[in-house]
Amino acid sequence: MSVAAAAGATSTGEAVQFWLLAVVAVAGALGTILMKRAVHSALSLAGTMIVLAVFYLANGAYFLGIVQIVVYTGAIMMLFLFVVMLVGVTAADSLKETIRGQRLLAGLCVLGFGILLVAGIANASLHDFNGLGQANSGGNVQGLAALIFTKYVFAFEITGALLITAAVGAMVLTHRERTERAATQRELSERRVREGKQLPPLPAPGVYARHNAVDIPALLPDGTPSELSVSATLRARGQVRDVSGDALADLAALEQRSEERLERRQGRKEEGAK
Repeated sequence: MSVAAAAGATSTGEAVQFWLLAVVAVAGALGTILMKRAVHSALSLAGTMIVLAVFYLANGAYFLGIVQIVVYTGAIMMLFLFVVMLVGVTAADSLKETIRGQRLLAGLCVLGFGILLVAGIANASLHDFNGLGQANSGGNVQGLAALIFTKYVFAFEITGALLITAAVGAMVLTHRERTERAATQRELSERRVREGKQLPPLPAPGVYARHNAVDIPALLPDGTPSELSVSATLRARGQVRDVSGDALADLAALEQRSEERLERRQGRKEEGAK
């Protein structure tokens, strides 16, 4: 077997590794697009990036593999995932189109990128193989730097300019300038007094109830339920249990027993006086 044929041959282990990881990478890419939740999409994209890092390491591009894991997967994607979980982006937010015609523009961009990708693959030379030994003869990092800053220097600079422009555009879109001065604590208190809102703390649930369940309103001294003692969320859901009738019945029975005991005491006193 010639040197070129030996360099272009693929072993059984490499073929098995490629087909197994390729399925995982494609599944993660499809999950990134098709998942309804942004958190699940970010996790799918992180899995695809890890598989790409394994491909880089298997092909001798150790520097790119480590950068793919540390920078892209470990830093950028985890930061994006943290922001998504902190802000709470839902699928309903993605349905609101803030830019007119963005779907048409996205389709044109995808079409142009597809044509560029097909043209690049068609013009690629697949006949001569230099091998990893010759490509990394001076070191993997040195060989990568020589290609970036000599043969692909313009593409590298244009990519850097695009990334910087995208970062600045994201900051501009997310920045919100305050149009008025922030209110102080004193001004907020005075506003609450003028608007007639509830100033003291709300009564705790179960103060006069028979137990401290949050879905049972507190009973006032006259036995009527306090509307302010139960959360408005539970009240809107209809999850408030009404015990005012039972409480009034218990109070009436307690008053009746108290009157009966008082009558018996007075009767005993009268008998003792005789």
